[in-house]
Amino acid sequence: MPVAPEKSDATMNTWQEWQDAPWGRLRYSIAEANLLRHLDAAGGEPLRILDLAGGDGGDAMRLAARGHHVTIVDHAPSMLAAATGRAVAGGVTELIDCVEADATDLPRDLADGEFDVVLCHNLLPYMDDVPGTLAAVLAPLKPGGLVSVMAINRHSAPLTIAVREMDPVAAFAALDTDQARTRMFDSALTLHTAEEIIPTLRTLGCRDIAHYGIRSFCDYISDDARKYEPDFYADLERLELATTARPPYMHTARLFQLTAWKHTD
Repeated sequence: MPVAPEKSDATMNTWQEWQDAPWGRLRYSIAEANLLRHLDAAGGEPLRILDLAGGDGGDAMRLAARGHHVTIVDHAPSMLAAATGRAVAGGVTELIDCVEADATDLPRDLADGEFDVVLCHNLLPYMDDVPGTLAAVLAPLKPGGLVSVMAINRHSAPLTIAVREMDPVAAFAALDTDQARTRMFDSALTLHTAEEIIPTLRTLGCRDIAHYGIRSFCDYISDDARKYEPDFYADLERLELATTARPPYMHTARLFQLTAWKHTD
């Protein structure tokens, strides 16, 4: 199940600090770049975008700044309040709607919304029924629309433990488990791989699935302080952008992002 609202409320400051850190900034900038590869094909027209479990609008604000109308759905009031504040500060209030709801149990007007794009970023690790969740994610998407799915990459877990924690025993144990825990939200996670999710998307009627990696290098560089240096960060971001769709790097990136088009019927 998704993170309980009270846990989201308690960790809001930590979450916002994480987004401002180099690894948080990379997560959003690389995801945006990957989306733009496909959104630009729409001819530059404003799109209706649904951001499921969109939190405080990290993805939504970037898309609204490009003229798209984004509806953020989240079950944590504090996250939605923060998203509203960001929309005001960014001058995009007319392009942002916030709805308090469960991402897999939408109000009827959203469930039948015929959205051009649906984002499902970092929802899957909290859900028990992946096929059911993805079916619910695709339901509001119009035929021919674009879905973007992002989750923690299970392949990265042993690498992260070995490199960051210098613990080969724990890394060995991580090879054969899909279970983890998020310290920030103090919640259990189920880790997935892109190779597992792609067939499910195909079964649910998606085509032209593209596989990207986010933070292919950042999480394995142990000197976090250097990442705050502007020149180093710029070089790191350029490297991440160059390898987001380049084998084999997306297979061991900390996050995977899949984009796909919903079949037209």
